[in-house]
Amino acid sequence: MPGDAHLLLDDRKTAIYRVAASLLTALSWLLFRPVVRGAQKIPLQGPVLIAPIHRSNIDFVFTLFISPRKVFFMAKDPLFRVPVLGPLLLHLGAFPVHRESADRESLHLAEEVLRRGHALVLFPEGTRKSGPRVDALHDGAMFIAARTGAAVVPVGIGGSDRAMPSKARLPRPTRIHVVVGDPLAPPVGEGRVSRSAISAKSEELRAALDEVYAQSREP
Repeated sequence: MPGDAHLLLDDRKTAIYRVAASLLTALSWLLFRPVVRGAQKIPLQGPVLIAPIHRSNIDFVFTLFISPRKVFFMAKDPLFRVPVLGPLLLHLGAFPVHRESADRESLHLAEEVLRRGHALVLFPEGTRKSGPRVDALHDGAMFIAARTGAAVVPVGIGGSDRAMPSKARLPRPTRIHVVVGDPLAPPVGEGRVSRSAISAKSEELRAALDEVYAQSREP
């Protein structure tokens, strides 16, 4: 499949990973003092799709280290050609998606990560959104879950939109609250899972995200 040669997935927490994770965690605590609830709900084994709310470009920071297991995430291919940053991203669990075929390739790569039994961060809203409510989701997350048997874990991140609004260049110190919801089972069916079953599960995920996001915004 496209991009297989670039799909380098190493679930070991290398020395570079541990150093980078420690630095990012320390910086996160310094700027955001995050409070995390429900992290124990993320399964420690098997394919898991971690599905966070997306209100800020810094949201991914709060999903990388909420589980004891190493999680993987997508990043644009040009970032991997930046000296120092590229190798660091690989150690942190990123894998590249090519800009010219991002939509098609991202689905293939996400499936491959989960088929290998890993945990993957994927924003089910697609792009960054605004507002306190979660609108109808694309079916991509639940489509991937149906094809891989992955559990889907909704994650609410409250305060990131204030910490780094859409036009801000640098984050501002703001308390962040992260709420992890109960895992959702993937869509199932006899043979090929129907579109209606996937859409119903997408609505279940939307409602779960709406709930954990509301909880994460509570004082």
